[in-house]
Amino acid sequence: MAKQQQAIQAIRGMHDILPEQSPHWQWLEGHARDVLGAYGYQEIRLPIVEKTELFKRSIGEVTDIVEKEMYTFDDRNGDSLTLRPEGTAGCLRACLEHGLLHNQSHRLWYYGPMFRHERPQKGRYRQFYQLGVETYGMAGPDIDAEMILLTDRLWKRLGIRDMVELQINSLGTAEERLAYRGTLVEYFNQHLDYLDEDSRRRLDTNPLRILDSKNPDMQAMLRGAPVLLDHLGTDSLAHFDRLKGTLDVLGLKYAINTRLVRGLDYYGKTVFEWVTERLGSQGTICAGGRYDGLIEQLGGKANHAIGFAMGMERILALIEQLEHVDIPAGVDVYLIRVGEQAETVGMRLAEQLRDALPGLKIQVNCGGGSFKSQFKKADKSGAEYAIIIGDDEAQNQVAALKPLRLEQEQTTLDHQALIETLRAWQQQRFHTTAN
Repeated sequence: MAKQQQAIQAIRGMHDILPEQSPHWQWLEGHARDVLGAYGYQEIRLPIVEKTELFKRSIGEVTDIVEKEMYTFDDRNGDSLTLRPEGTAGCLRACLEHGLLHNQSHRLWYYGPMFRHERPQKGRYRQFYQLGVETYGMAGPDIDAEMILLTDRLWKRLGIRDMVELQINSLGTAEERLAYRGTLVEYFNQHLDYLDEDSRRRLDTNPLRILDSKNPDMQAMLRGAPVLLDHLGTDSLAHFDRLKGTLDVLGLKYAINTRLVRGLDYYGKTVFEWVTERLGSQGTICAGGRYDGLIEQLGGKANHAIGFAMGMERILALIEQLEHVDIPAGVDVYLIRVGEQAETVGMRLAEQLRDALPGLKIQVNCGGGSFKSQFKKADKSGAEYAIIIGDDEAQNQVAALKPLRLEQEQTTLDHQALIETLRAWQQQRFHTTAN
């Protein structure tokens, strides 16, 4: 007797999205596409695999991402390739490769899986999904404000605006940060006893990241650290003031977080994050900032860029906390057929409905079964209506329409009247959703 093979399971930290979960993802993705379209942003689709050198040059060879977290391998030609750990570098690579930045400005977005070999925990996975937005060729704080307004509009549409807070800061220029860095290192050297192992390691390589530490034992010391905003020049402060002024005029509340930093030198001026207290330590659902310096770092001519990325799993975790979310089911109408003649007539009717009512999601019962068993399937599908056809209905060219979610009577209609009834319901639903 052959030994039963052991079942193969998914890789740790990489999850299946099951059919009952997919409508939530599609609902979120649909709202995001609508909002991005309303602001005139265009989708760009990027490879999941890039040359490893792209991330070494953009993220830095001595960062945790490159040294410890990337999925890197040699292909058959001996080239070192990497599953993308983030999307900004790939998007910029595509724009440079195809000449999109020459005397042009662009508003772009992309969506898909990213990969990092981290310790899996809720809100942090080895394969995770991000929606990223990047803009190029615009220097002023107006595009910074637009990005923040875009995300604010999305949170409102999703119903989670009250759960999140906007935090902003300015990192100034590279020269201003360099001068500030000396002051900051001097302060930390005077408080070495308070620094944890991680922070001591960063003291020489990336002291600004120490400011972002979540270690509770360091918070009092960090509150006394020198503030970068106090070391910015006239131009950087003017840029930040104009951003704040725009947000103030438009009534968008924010908090200035002087410890909001980025670990990479090509970031400058505006940085922002949307954070929540509802997800524990994984409280950042969206992070963005200006990265003008990266374009030259990847071989392009000096230009302006700002972007953000949002973590889809974390946003969905927030949505799950809402009392009610009107997420459409995967099926609008379930068609029940019992009887030999009903089998053929029902299949033909389903095709007529799809022709007459584009967008209506109709699932036809296949595989037979009694009326009772088919009704159970109809209810489980989440459909709003069941259409019922037996041989009598098939003979008379009619069908019964039964609401499954409302206390309404079942009605018998000829096929044209059935089409008109479902069209009216479809239009009413569209009107309700639009409002």
